[in-house]
Amino acid sequence: MKKYLKEILFLLISICGAFFISGLIILFSGEHPSEVFSIFIEGIFGSTEGILYTLFFSTPLIFTGLSVAFALKGGLFNIGAEGQLYIGSMAAAFVGFTLVNFPPVVLIPLTILVSIIGGGLWGSIAGFLKAKFGSHEVINTIMLNFIAISLVGYLSSGPFKNPGDQIPQTPLISESARIPEIHTIFPAFPETVPLNISFFIAIFSAIFAYVLLKYTKLGYEIRSVGFNPDASRLSGISLIKINLLTMFISGAFAGMVSINEVLGYRYRFLNNFSPGYGYFGIAVALLGKNHPLGVIASAIFFGAISRGGLLVDIHSDRISRDVIFVIQGIIILFVISRELMSVIAKRKKYTAL
Repeated sequence: MKKYLKEILFLLISICGAFFISGLIILFSGEHPSEVFSIFIEGIFGSTEGILYTLFFSTPLIFTGLSVAFALKGGLFNIGAEGQLYIGSMAAAFVGFTLVNFPPVVLIPLTILVSIIGGGLWGSIAGFLKAKFGSHEVINTIMLNFIAISLVGYLSSGPFKNPGDQIPQTPLISESARIPEIHTIFPAFPETVPLNISFFIAIFSAIFAYVLLKYTKLGYEIRSVGFNPDASRLSGISLIKINLLTMFISGAFAGMVSINEVLGYRYRFLNNFSPGYGYFGIAVALLGKNHPLGVIASAIFFGAISRGGLLVDIHSDRISRDVIFVIQGIIILFVISRELMSVIAKRKKYTAL
């Protein structure tokens, strides 16, 4: 308990430090920090709509945060969530606008399954290359991002492009493939917010990841390989199998971004729809300490920053949304500095011995 309290305290200090430095930047830009932060906080907590928009912005970040965190638990650094979410989203859209005669009870689970498989298979390419040839997953996933983005760009601009559209996007998916928005379940919520049930699916996915890692044999093997691959190999664990499965599951989480973006919001695949969800997932995982439940809190925090930043961009004369990226970057630097100091302290301790 004491360890967790120390971590929470440091995160709070990091957040306060980030906002303090951002306040100085705002002041030098010619705006009053208190006014800007008032707009920021009001946009997040000032209304039911603001809170629901925060959860909407958080949903894809939960999926990509889980993707990065799960891979890190297995000792792998997945920077390919961006490409994996694009592949999963295109796969879901293809099924959605092709199998238009299927009923919702069949089509919705099928599109979700296809997005999971699409993202998982794309992630497992890097896992296979790592396991078979020892090539570093960071380089592999970065290169696979370029390939995935180019591939879906070609498909949405060519074979799968909606006829007559100037925008590179697919036709609308069947209404039978669409998941309900939150206001259809809770009529008291405003209809203007596009929050849908994918948020609850994201929460369930985080719980699933936690249970898998902590209470199953596969989860134990993944954590074992991540902690010490050589000892795991000597104990009989197949590194090839674990690397493949880790990257498949990691990619599957990224592919599930399509549940929110394709099935619950846009109802089609739009080229370049992601503002960098896959890369933000790295920050979400780091701030969440690679813990599936910590990822939820971290994603909601970053979703709140995105929501507040949008309002600041609209209502402030001199401050753009870029200051929000400054806040996010400073928080990440604080967190990384904490990890770096911890590593240095351990090395000094062992050197002294």
